[in-house]
Amino acid sequence: MTENATTPSLRELNKRRTREAISHAATRLFIEQGFDRTTIAEVAAAAGVAKMTVTNHFPRKEDLFFDLHEELVVRLAATVAGRAPGESALAALRRDCLAGLDRHDARLGFSGPEFARTVFDSPALGARLRELHEQGETALAEALAEAVHERPVGFECRVAAALLAAVDRAVFAEVFRRTLAGEEQAAIATAVRPSAVRAYDRLEGALGSFAVREA
Repeated sequence: MTENATTPSLRELNKRRTREAISHAATRLFIEQGFDRTTIAEVAAAAGVAKMTVTNHFPRKEDLFFDLHEELVVRLAATVAGRAPGESALAALRRDCLAGLDRHDARLGFSGPEFARTVFDSPALGARLRELHEQGETALAEALAEAVHERPVGFECRVAAALLAAVDRAVFAEVFRRTLAGEEQAAIATAVRPSAVRAYDRLEGALGSFAVREA
């Protein structure tokens, strides 16, 4: 019997488990000790692996904490690429953002207060978070260019990406701010949702008909 191509191999499962163990150990230590005071060697010891194993899975120390960094970068671009026939880029991003608020998506800033405080207290983590958002905006511009058949990425797609990514970034910042203040996730989602809706409504006149997927 041949193995289903979609079924992870034992090696892949072990690799995934090791990565998760490292990430969990790192998060615990970063929250307990502070990000800047925790070393890679301490993370390796806590996870029961070699230091090289940690760096093989996470070349950057900051990404030990932001273990969803790849998903954070590609989310906006993937949403545009997967938009439905007849749906604009703006409509797809609005739908995804509001659904993310409803499910308290970590990619929109939802976390525990200890996690948020660790980021707030570390300039390195704050800088990495800004970098991830910038990378996400660049990826979004490329997805928009692909959607409107514009190569290389031009001025219009860069401006559209900046405007659309700004809403997402503002939502993230507000969710994060309220998390730091100790608000419950359900209350945060309820408070932030109307602001997100208004922000997308204001962009409708400029971008409502931009990058609409052909039926």
